[in-house]
Amino acid sequence: MNYAMIKKTDVANGPGIRVSLFVSGCTHGCKGCFNREAWDFAYGSEYTAQTEEEILQALAPGYIRGLSVLGGEPMETANREAVLGLLRKVRQRCPGKDIWCYTGYGYEEDLLRWAAQDPPGGAVEELLSLIDVLVDGEFVEEEKNLRLAFRGSGNQRLIDLKESRRQGRTVCIADQEFAPG
Repeated sequence: MNYAMIKKTDVANGPGIRVSLFVSGCTHGCKGCFNREAWDFAYGSEYTAQTEEEILQALAPGYIRGLSVLGGEPMETANREAVLGLLRKVRQRCPGKDIWCYTGYGYEEDLLRWAAQDPPGGAVEELLSLIDVLVDGEFVEEEKNLRLAFRGSGNQRLIDLKESRRQGRTVCIADQEFAPG
């Protein structure tokens, strides 16, 4: 896997101060995408053990709330194993940090279907078990809305995966939960 960028103090891709990994490679081709260069799977730098360690060290300070993984497309088949390895290590070494993942794929129609088709303990199911908040859906330029919390278009949802798994239904987070109070 390649990656386009690591932001060690990001405030745009989830609540609080976060570390964000932008992976390379995406087949969605969304009109108006802010990160078109990351569509190319060969774009950026090679993701290595040193890259992973850099991310884990950046997550260590107490003021860092968590990790956001976006792209490109973290859920592309070519990216899943490397992303999964990182998320496992984040859970081990940084258990108090939350994990957000941005995907153009739909939660119910794509990810849950793939998880059901995976062999037991498959990559998609394990990825979903490690992610706290999933931002799903392709960016739709006609639904672009700068007032939405942590996403670019009205069709995209902030899904609380832990609560969704507990309740057995999709549970979305309302924008009001992120409003300054």
